[in-house]
Amino acid sequence: MNLENTQIQMRKGILEFCILHIISRGEVYASNMLRELTSAKMIVVEGTLYPLLTRLKNAGLLEYKWVESKEGPPRKYYKLTDEGHEFLKGLTDTWDELVRSTEAVRGKVEGASSN
Repeated sequence: MNLENTQIQMRKGILEFCILHIISRGEVYASNMLRELTSAKMIVVEGTLYPLLTRLKNAGLLEYKWVESKEGPPRKYYKLTDEGHEFLKGLTDTWDELVRSTEAVRGKVEGASSN
């Protein structure tokens, strides 16, 4: 089994969750999302981010507006819809449960190896 492939799949699995969290803090430009994800060691490229943002928009979880820029073309700023906030709350509850469950399993495994 390839460790790197498994790590990539794990990151992909939580990417949508992380993006929704970033957008939940207020209107945000895609480049800022990329920067934050990269600084958090979530390796993401534009070719991954933009289709995901489009899918989330088409699902009614976010919306965007165009804002004129002094440095070039207009920029698209994203924000969550009410439905997006509810969806994120559900994902957050699931994440919290998964973390608790995973830590419980890891604790038992680590505890068993130290006996």
